[in-house]
Amino acid sequence: MNLKEVSELRRRWRPEKNAVSRIYGCLVNANKEIVADLDESLGIMSQEETEKYLGFLKKALSGTLGKNLIDIIFSTQQVMDSEEHRLLMELRSSQLKDGPVRQAFYQKVIESLDMGGGSYLLLLAHDTYDVPHQDRDGEEREDASEEVFSYVLCCVCPLKLSKPELNYYPGDNEFHCAVSQTVAPPELGFLFPAFDDRTANIYNALFYSRKPDELHQEFIDAVFHTEPPMSAAEQKETFQSVLSETLEDAFNVEVAQAVHEQLTDRITQHRESKNPEPLALTAREVGIILQDCGVVQERVDSFQARCDEQFGAGAALSPANLIDAGRFELKTAQAKVSVTPENSYLVETRVIDGKKYILVPAEEAVEVNGLAVRFAAE
Repeated sequence: MNLKEVSELRRRWRPEKNAVSRIYGCLVNANKEIVADLDESLGIMSQEETEKYLGFLKKALSGTLGKNLIDIIFSTQQVMDSEEHRLLMELRSSQLKDGPVRQAFYQKVIESLDMGGGSYLLLLAHDTYDVPHQDRDGEEREDASEEVFSYVLCCVCPLKLSKPELNYYPGDNEFHCAVSQTVAPPELGFLFPAFDDRTANIYNALFYSRKPDELHQEFIDAVFHTEPPMSAAEQKETFQSVLSETLEDAFNVEVAQAVHEQLTDRITQHRESKNPEPLALTAREVGIILQDCGVVQERVDSFQARCDEQFGAGAALSPANLIDAGRFELKTAQAKVSVTPENSYLVETRVIDGKKYILVPAEEAVEVNGLAVRFAAE
């Protein structure tokens, strides 16, 4: 899915936009027991309650593609005959109205999910979307729907304990100090099937994780039974290790600068272009950057081969997952130099009288602890 398709579905999760009639789910305690079964009609809820439930579910369609929103890909064999895909399809085809199917899904989640020993609320909703036709210029025609997109949205919300507060109880006409349990925004969730090219793709699901470095791989394995994707943090760590280990002494400050600058430029240009498709590059493209820096072909080939081993041959990598585009930092045991990425070209390294130095030109005003200072030579 691309950004436009995710945004198109997100806009539906307002009370007046979607076709959701009921909210389903269960409250699970720290002992992995269902203590409440949720099967509520939106028609009898207050507006505040409706907006809260829909808001939690909508959150499972938020964040950055490739970081918070991860493509889950089923094999052909899974789609043809597998327990996990069959269960998801039954949830969708029944529009969540089949109680035993819902219970089977609840148990699969409860048995696998690790929420750190806390209670959580598992929410499910089914929506039916009459996908409007889009003209060549991108304008939607609501009266020319060509397809109905039927899908399930799921999210898992932890329960948070509040601080003890003094509350008034009208029935007793007394005040008592009590701790309440509040439903927090979801930690994870998913959309099934994916909405690719504005149509249903039963070979894919879109998985959501609030924390990009905590994908809850136990949940992915149990519900989708697919190879867990590499988190954004793992991608960054792996990429940096491959660069350092394969280039060896050729991996100097200038090379690190060039890679960071090139990837940052691509991220900036992609953002400014407003291209809805996720930005991606291959190890071969990074290899070209290394060649331009003067890295010998043997080292470049070694880098590309190791990337193929770690990420998969020809894998499309997200630059935003490989670098910190908002920071360029050099660090030694004694000091740390941090500059904005657009000014990283100012940083130089030199060896003077046998000692290594990091140099940054000081052409304008210089401050020390917020105080303007002059150089001794001035």
